[in-house]
Order: sequence, then structure tokens, then C-alpha cells
Amino acid sequence: MGARAQAMVLAAGRGERMRPLTDHTPKPLLDVQGRPLMQWTLEALARGGFHDVLINTAWLGEQVPARFGERFGSLALSYSHEGLDFGGALETAGGIVRALPSLADVFWVAAGDVFAPQFAFTQEAMVRFEASGRLAHLWLVPNPDHNPRGDFGIARDGTAISRPAEGEPSHTFSTIGLYRAEFFSPPRCEIAPGNAGGAKAALAPMLRSAMADGLVSAELYEGAWTDVGTPQRLAALNTGD
Repeated sequence: MGARAQAMVLAAGRGERMRPLTDHTPKPLLDVQGRPLMQWTLEALARGGFHDVLINTAWLGEQVPARFGERFGSLALSYSHEGLDFGGALETAGGIVRALPSLADVFWVAAGDVFAPQFAFTQEAMVRFEASGRLAHLWLVPNPDHNPRGDFGIARDGTAISRPAEGEPSHTFSTIGLYRAEFFSPPRCEIAPGNAGGAKAALAPMLRSAMADGLVSAELYEGAWTDVGTPQRLAALNTGD
């Protein structure tokens, strides 16, 4: 067995809003500026000096390892095939818990359908997070037009706020974060590591629960970022609009 993965790239979703483009191609493999969308994330992880990456798959999941194989440059790639094992995606938290035995004690998570070409996955960020005692650290972004109310806030001390007070800034979760394996345990998560039963579970309720206990930190990322959730957003990236 290889080293446990320092990062997980989420690539299991169906991409309903991207149809018909995703009828025959999984969304993370759609072309963005000459490369598969998720390749931008893989390249960024490699630039950060990370070497072991786990990718989960479901919809048309066989296409992902067919495209990237077991190595991509300096990266060793492994896969969690939720579609093959359970007939479909397990949602974000369910998929992470399924992969947990193959992940390091501290690891990155990033969605394979988000375009953030300037984001730096750094060793320094991981060391800082490990020393913080928090269970998760999130990167938030300025609210895009499709999510004007945002998701979470940031307190002055860097603690993530589940529901900012009226008039306080709220930002959108970029999907990029650092986690301790401990985050995915009771009382936030009752699914045993490995998720042998294929339980589906969303991540947001777990994050809000941990935020209520002051166990999540966050920072604002203001570089280029797009949630490639519609054909129109994909077209805009490819035409420079």
C-alpha cells in the first residue's frame, strides 16, 4: 500500500446543471483553457510539493483514471470509486469518510469542478493548520453573482462563523479546505471510517456544527475563482468574457 494521500479531489458529482455537456463527460474532465478542469487543481497540488492525491469518482467515473492513470507528473494518484462500489456518489462528507482510511491525518480537500488557477496549496498552510488545534480551515471567496448571500463569515481572530449577524460580511465557501481526520468523527459524523455501508452525508451541517464549537478557522481568498456550475460559466472561462 502506498503513502496515505495528502489531498482529496472531489470528482464524483453528476453535474446536472451542466447537461448536456456532462451527459458523456464527467464535469471535472470538461475542457477549460486547453486542459481538463480538474487538471488545474492537480497541477497546483504538485507545485505545492504534495505527492499523493486521492480522487473520488461516480458519474462516468471510469473516464477519470482513464485520463490521468496512476501518475500525473510528480503525483501518485489513487481512486475511490463510489459509483462502482455503491451505484452513485455519496455526497461530499460521505465520500470523504469512504476515503478516510487512505487519507493522511491532515489533508486538503478541493472540488474538481472549481477553477482557481492561482490558488497555492502550500506546505506552510498545512503546518500552520496542524499547529492551530482546529479541526478544519476553509478558504472563502467574495460572493459570486449566483451566491450573493454567501455561506460563512470570518471573525477577527480567524474563527469561521456559521451564520454571520445582520450586516456582518458573509463569504462563499471556495470548496478548498484543510481537515483533520478527527473532524469526521462523533459528534459531527456517526459514519465509521471507510463508510462500508455507503451512507450519503453532506459536509455543510458538519462544518456548521464544528463552527458552533469554535473548531473551524477561515481566510478570504481573492484570486481568480469560478464554480464551473453551468455551461455559461464554462463558456465565459473559455472565451475570456
